[in-house]
Amino acid sequence: MATVVVGLSGGVDSSVAAHILKEQGHHVIGLFMRNWNDESVIIDNECPWIEDSNDALQVAESLSIPFQVLDFSKEYKERIVDYMFKEYENGRTPNPDILCNRK
Repeated sequence: MATVVVGLSGGVDSSVAAHILKEQGHHVIGLFMRNWNDESVIIDNECPWIEDSNDALQVAESLSIPFQVLDFSKEYKERIVDYMFKEYENGRTPNPDILCNRK
């Protein structure tokens, strides 16, 4: 069977997908994408990506699959967040999802 990398968010959909693929005999690798790293804008010391990452890790552990966290926070800020603020400053309403789905 194939090696399949599954983006694990810690939520139901990605968890079930990883489970089904593993049951089908695939070698499954769980991957969590960290997209935010700017703690200067975190409210009330909350950092939801840490909780999300921990949830994804628990899923990977329960399925006995390898798990990796990749940090895309720099790229996300440069390509998505900076663009979004620039568009708002220019009086336009951006759609950052278009940029996220482009690459």
